[in-house]
Order: sequence, then structure tokens, then C-alpha cells
Amino acid sequence: MTSSDSGSAVPRLVIAAPSSGSGKTTVATGLMAALTARGLAVSPHKVGPDYIDPGYHALATGRVGRNLDAYLCGPELVGPLLLHGARGCDIAVVEGVMGLYDGAAGEGELASTAQVAKLLRAAVVLVVDASSQSRSVAALVHGFVSWDPEVRIGGVILNKVASDRHEALLREAVDSVGVPVLGVLRRAAPVETPSRHLGLVPVAERGSDAVDAVAAMGARVADGCDLEALAGLARSAGALSCAAWDAGEALVSSPPPPLPVPSPGAAPPDPLVRPGRPRPQAPDGLRRRVAMASGAAFTFSYAEHTELLAAAGAEVVTFDPLRDEELPEGTQGLVIGGGFPEVYAAELSANEGLRKSVAELAFSGAPVAAECAGLLYLCRELDGLPMCGVLDTAARMSERLTLGYRDAVAVSDSALAVAGTRMRGHEFHRTVVEPGAGAAPAWGMRAPERRVEGFVERGVHASYLHTHWAAEPGVARRFVERCRTS
Repeated sequence: MTSSDSGSAVPRLVIAAPSSGSGKTTVATGLMAALTARGLAVSPHKVGPDYIDPGYHALATGRVGRNLDAYLCGPELVGPLLLHGARGCDIAVVEGVMGLYDGAAGEGELASTAQVAKLLRAAVVLVVDASSQSRSVAALVHGFVSWDPEVRIGGVILNKVASDRHEALLREAVDSVGVPVLGVLRRAAPVETPSRHLGLVPVAERGSDAVDAVAAMGARVADGCDLEALAGLARSAGALSCAAWDAGEALVSSPPPPLPVPSPGAAPPDPLVRPGRPRPQAPDGLRRRVAMASGAAFTFSYAEHTELLAAAGAEVVTFDPLRDEELPEGTQGLVIGGGFPEVYAAELSANEGLRKSVAELAFSGAPVAAECAGLLYLCRELDGLPMCGVLDTAARMSERLTLGYRDAVAVSDSALAVAGTRMRGHEFHRTVVEPGAGAAPAWGMRAPERRVEGFVERGVHASYLHTHWAAEPGVARRFVERCRTS
């Protein structure tokens, strides 16, 4: 197998399961690691909005883990985003989400692994937890194969198999359905992948332990699965008619936001910063510096956000709020994504120098985009500990999990969007902020419930809502434009 730059011809495979907890993360990550160990360039992908699994995928492959979310980005971007990530790769492995046919609540197949597999014209490998069944596995597999004839289940991997006798019974049962068994993983002590209140602990927090876990997954899959058969199934994927997504092209093709209406007596807008120009540059030729939070407390970010910012004319530099005592020199805009500030609240609070630096930037009117963890960091306090004090609201941990897709509309003009811009997003947190919205809220939620949420103050846009900017590239362009004029 050789590297494919033709895009639509890249071999690809979807790893799915009947339900969460069946072992698809172990199999998908292990398969990525095993194929990489054989010298293949593997493009890793995850169905849905999850930020954590792609970190393990990146460890397994040495490439950025990317998400394929038909709700956040629209079905039309699933193929282009996969081809974008898979440029120059030998094979793409896509890990599914939840059960194969589970998607956005009340939206049919939308955002399900099954829908993504159909959009990618890729075969599905079903990972089945066989620990408490034998012949009944045939009925389960038959049901998943026959439920949607457009979904091509090309093989089964049996997980948590107890013995040779158990394996023989399972193979006989699955053979009766006409689906090949492509791997068997024996019941064993689980690979150490610790979890907490929002799922697996991210790679950035585990260091060498995460490396060891991924290596163990790779060894298990290499020992128990037919890698040649899996690669052959990946090569059977149908050609895609779409082109690979490109950040620069996305900015050019997206409609520009409207020009602001000048107040009476105000100077006319500077033509150099007119929205809609691709790859804007400053008159002095310098790119605008956007600082992006990273490190163990802020691990949630889609790779396409950085790519869009760069294509819009930004120099993106990272900093770690747990270690760095001030923002990078020359910072003109700030992006603080998701993560786990509640786990590191004491350390974040103790870094007074950086908190002051962030507050000074925000109060200067510079554009600041904060999502979920970023929102908490900008609050007055988190669980009683001082944070940046940019927003006059307090955050605390809660027993209630807030989780789900959201249909939202921008309520206020901000550094990210003009009022009326419609975007889809995802919430995933066990914290609350009180109050939950400012005088100028960030979003009005259209579904599943009507409410306003978030804060727009000066150049700050802060909200619990995670969005994917590939769905609305103008967000990145508007943000960089604000860096130029703030």
C-alpha cells in the first residue's frame, strides 16, 4: 500500500459498536497504532464532538486527531474534512460514537456513526462485547446488518472472549450470519485508561502513562486481529466525489459578514480591514498574533480552528496557563477553548501574573473567544478561587451533567459573529455559572430548549457552547479582523 494524494481514493474504515462500552476506543486506537507500527501513514478520525479520544489517536499515529461531526458541520463537510486530514496517508481509521445507529436526539440518523459511514462510503467493523453471550451474538450481528441495508458491515471483532471454546462458539454463530470475524480479543485486564466526570483523562495530563496505554492497545490489536483483512476492507471503500476541505478556500467561499454601520461623524471604515478579503495582512506585512491556551487544563480544540485562523492572517502561538506567567509577547487576540480548569483551579488561581495579563488584554477591547473551560477561566471565581475577573459571574462544580447538541443563534454582535448568525454547537460540562448570561448574551438556544446563554462584553465572547468553525469560516475571519482594529 502506498501513500495516496488522490484524496478520494484513500482507503478508509469505520470502527463501530452496538453500544458504548463495547471496546471500540481500544480497537480503533489499537488498530491505528498497529498499522502505524507497520509503517503506514494513518489518518485518525472520531465521529462526533468528542475532544479526548482524538488525543489518544494522535499518540497512536503521530498525526492530528480530527473530528467528523455531521451535526456541528453538516453532512456535506464530512467527506471533505476526512480527505483534508488524510492528505498523503495510506489509510484512514474512523472511530464511531455511542452505538452504530445512535445520533443527535430526535434527529433520526443525523450525526450517527451509521450516517458518517454512508457519507464516507466506508465499510463498518462492528466491535461486539461477547463476554456474556455465545450463540446469541448471531442475532445481535444480524440485527445490526439488516437494520439499514445502506450501511455495509464488513466484519466483526469479538471483544472480551473467555476461552478457545467460547471463541469457537462465537465464530460458528457469526459465520451463520455471513459476516467474517476479523479479530478476537481475549478477556484481560483492561488497558489503563482512567476516567473522571467527563470521560477519559486527556493525553496531555497523563504523559508517559498515555503512551504506554496506546502501545498496549496496539499490541492487543496486532495480536488478535487480521490486519491484512482489515486493510483490505478499507481499500474496498467507494470513491468520494467531493474535494478535500481547505481552510483558505473555505474563507474565500464563505460570505463575508456585513460591514459595521458607522456612527454619525465617524471616519469611514478602513478598506484594508474590510471583511471578506481572503488571507488579510497588516499594512506592515505582519500577521496578527493570536494566543491559544493549551496544556493540561485546556486540551479541547479542533485543529481546523487553528488552520482557519492562520489562513485568515493570524500567527497562532500557544501558551500554558498552568506554567506561563504572561501572554505571549505581542498578543492581539486570545482563544481559550475547553478542558478541565475545575481540576486545576488552585494552580490557575495561583498564577496571578497570567490572570492579570489576560484581564488587561480583555479590558483593552482585544478579541477574546472563550468556550466552556475558557468561560470558567474568565469568571470572577471558580469554586471560590479567584480567576481572571473579566466577567462578573461565579462558576462552581455541579452534580448535574449538561450534555447535548444545541441549535443556537447569535444574540449580540461580537468578535465572532454578527447578531442573527445561526450555528450548531455542543454542551458538555458539570459546572454552572451564576448568572449564566450577561446583559448582552452570546447565544440564544433554539433547541432543545429556548434560553439565552453566555457573555459578550467589549471584545469578549464567552460561552459554554462548543462550535466547529469549519461550519462557519467567517468566524475566524471576523476574529482576525478584530485583531487588526482593536
